[in-house]
Amino acid sequence: MHALIVVAHHDPRSLTHSLAAHVAAGLAAEGHTFETADLADEGFDPRFSAADHAVHRTQATPPADVLAEQARIDRADALVLVYPVYWWSMPGLLKGWVDRVFTNGWALEYDMQTTKLVKKLGRLQVHLLGVGGADEGTFERHGYATAMSTQIDHGIFDYCGAKVVSSQLLLESEVREPKVHLQAAWRTGQEMFATSTLNQAAVLSR
Repeated sequence: MHALIVVAHHDPRSLTHSLAAHVAAGLAAEGHTFETADLADEGFDPRFSAADHAVHRTQATPPADVLAEQARIDRADALVLVYPVYWWSMPGLLKGWVDRVFTNGWALEYDMQTTKLVKKLGRLQVHLLGVGGADEGTFERHGYATAMSTQIDHGIFDYCGAKVVSSQLLLESEVREPKVHLQAAWRTGQEMFATSTLNQAAVLSR
């Protein structure tokens, strides 16, 4: 099985990048393959322009950079997003990646006349790892965790038909021992395709 790990952080020495590397190590330990999309290093342009709006209106085909990202997702059985929590959501770089890449006609089919919606990413598994500095109590007390789940898990991925298999907030990142979060990331990679692997083994044993 194959996963696309998308990282949205400018510093390759960050905990965010270390978490992505541990997800990859967990995948490799189980014999799975992965590709890492480092959006900052690759210079992905997150700005939703007039050209992107024309794509949404089905008046133009997606530009080359968007097609390349869609191809990476199409090659993957699972999509993993690893990102720091900025203002109780994902960073602008990652949100812009979603805005531009999850196009009308590819992630979903939206008919402007009938307003009919067809979800097109039903085959895709999604795993979310958000890295936050605040503690669990702050996220729960103010409803930030629920808000993030509503806007990201449901508002983006369920809206396109993709299944969010795991959604983790790795909190107190500036004071908690990093090993705790790194182990959680490694387990995410190790267990990502466990059910699929078991199902394949069951079929082969029949």
